[in-house]
Amino acid sequence: MAGYKINRITSDIKLCLSELLREVKDPRVSRLLSIVKVDVSGDLSYATVYVSAIEGYEQTVASVKALKGAAGFLRRELGARLTLRKVPELRFVADDSIEQSANISRIIESLNGEKENEKEN
Repeated sequence: MAGYKINRITSDIKLCLSELLREVKDPRVSRLLSIVKVDVSGDLSYATVYVSAIEGYEQTVASVKALKGAAGFLRRELGARLTLRKVPELRFVADDSIEQSANISRIIESLNGEKENEKEN
């Protein structure tokens, strides 16, 4: 299968899953959950979905546990919304990249604040 087709399917799955996450009514799933990355296997059997919550890694792990329970529902809805011959099995993985990027932003802001203080003195 051509690489551009896998890339198109990956982006379609990511977009559709982001819409579906808003519809999940499980209170364990964070409302501030975002899909960082989706990897689809070459034969479309599996899709690994990397998710991250802004509230922190603990909330991301709790959301992943809830999403693993809702994987069947999400797969069925994904099949209904996308026209795929084979709907991949969803595997959810907790990712802490949003928390890391927020930490890096705080460090940069603190360094910029220190530089401004040094220029004033």
